[in-house]
Amino acid sequence: MARDPFRAAAARVRHHLRPRTGRRTGGALVAPPRPFARALGLVTVVLFGAWLGLLAVGSVRTTVGPMDTTMTLRPSLSGGTKINVSPLGALELDSHHAPVRLDVDVDRLDPVRSEALVQHPERLSGLEDEVTGDVAAGTRELAVRSCVAVVSGATALGLAVYRRPRRALAAGGLALSLLAASGVSAYATWNPKSVLEPRFSGLLSSAPSVVGDARSIVTDFDVYQRELARLVTNVTRLYDATSTLPVYSPDPATLRVLHVSDIHLNPAAWHIIGSLVEQYDIDVIIDSGDTMDHGAAVENTFLDPVGDLGAPYVWVRGNHDSAITQKYLEHAKRFKNVHVLDEGRAVNVGGLRVAGIGDPEFTPDRTGPEQAEDVERTAGLRLAAALREQRRAGTPVDIAVTHEPAAARETDGTVPLVLAGHVHHRQNEVMKLGTRLKVEGSTGGGGLRAVQNKKPEQVLASVLYLDRSTRRLQAWDEITLGGLGLTTAEVSRHLPEEKPADATPSPIRFG
Repeated sequence: MARDPFRAAAARVRHHLRPRTGRRTGGALVAPPRPFARALGLVTVVLFGAWLGLLAVGSVRTTVGPMDTTMTLRPSLSGGTKINVSPLGALELDSHHAPVRLDVDVDRLDPVRSEALVQHPERLSGLEDEVTGDVAAGTRELAVRSCVAVVSGATALGLAVYRRPRRALAAGGLALSLLAASGVSAYATWNPKSVLEPRFSGLLSSAPSVVGDARSIVTDFDVYQRELARLVTNVTRLYDATSTLPVYSPDPATLRVLHVSDIHLNPAAWHIIGSLVEQYDIDVIIDSGDTMDHGAAVENTFLDPVGDLGAPYVWVRGNHDSAITQKYLEHAKRFKNVHVLDEGRAVNVGGLRVAGIGDPEFTPDRTGPEQAEDVERTAGLRLAAALREQRRAGTPVDIAVTHEPAAARETDGTVPLVLAGHVHHRQNEVMKLGTRLKVEGSTGGGGLRAVQNKKPEQVLASVLYLDRSTRRLQAWDEITLGGLGLTTAEVSRHLPEEKPADATPSPIRFG
């Protein structure tokens, strides 16, 4: 059984502070401890006991907006605030100068509260006040709990060391005084502008380049808020647009494949995909990656709607999707319709045989474009080898899937059709050895970061029609929806024999 930390600490301190008045050593009377030594001993007991108290009970769990957090006070020489966002890293703020530091651990993003915020954009206007109130309430509760923790810890350790109630109470009182002085110091040196100059660590060290300068974000917060609200509000409009698209009625034996890519955490994409699956009677959805933005575990719940799309979902990892993302899709029980492909693995789904490989790179680990190109080509060669092995085994693959077009090009001659994404615009070509390469644009319209762009990025997806007996491409529809704040839609029909530029789009405009 673990030893009581207070007893262990008391034994160590008592050994050094035990009174020795009146005892003789070698015939000489040992002088009583000096007042300075006594004071130093008392301070040591107070600080050690207060630290143990904070360690044991000096934290509170509280909600801050849509997040569940744990707030803790810790002894510190420099003060400040540290916000831990596992597993992304941490950011530190020079919020105050006092011998205590505030640690805030973001435990999880509550999916219910987050979804409610997305579905009701009008709540964004009150989010700032809500977060401010939550932080204030959590800080008040933390202050009360910390007072109890330091007084209890110092008193308990003082009683264990001195064995005198009066000394123990003095230790508790001194601990409370020191905490109060620290609070006054923190209040006097409080710097609310510290949020403008945070220090990032871990994966968050790339945050300034991802989200922009903190000053511009704070200054333009109203702009970001309005654009996010427009994005969420237009989900319904985009859903209505896709619901009224002209639907091609090919031969009943035709297989219909919906190719999507680069969703980048755009919640509107799931509504659009679900509408297309219903309207076009889709047999298989193929996602060529970059469904996420940072690949962190806190993003995983964004994938939950995949299980309700109404069609098998084939997915390969993009450079914004991590191994954490892949494991969530592979092992979550709700994803019975999901097929994760990697290292040339092939599956039979919806009457087709599909093989794929995940992107070997993860964005935070990129070291340079030259190495990136070599790594992608190597991945493409591994996929091509797997495709040739499937053919020799008598189970040829109908469609191959990668994220990077550079990897897809290495499969030329080993498969009739290869799909990719990554570049956020469409490409279509028949390569030298006869394999058709189709690259899809961003079905998420560039994701939530599109609010930073001056011009909205279009929402792109394609419906591929394949012969059920030969499993060869017969035709495809390119579906283009207006991006953030726009409600235009158009469909253009293409045949394998014609050049893409000759296709005539059928525009449909709304609003």
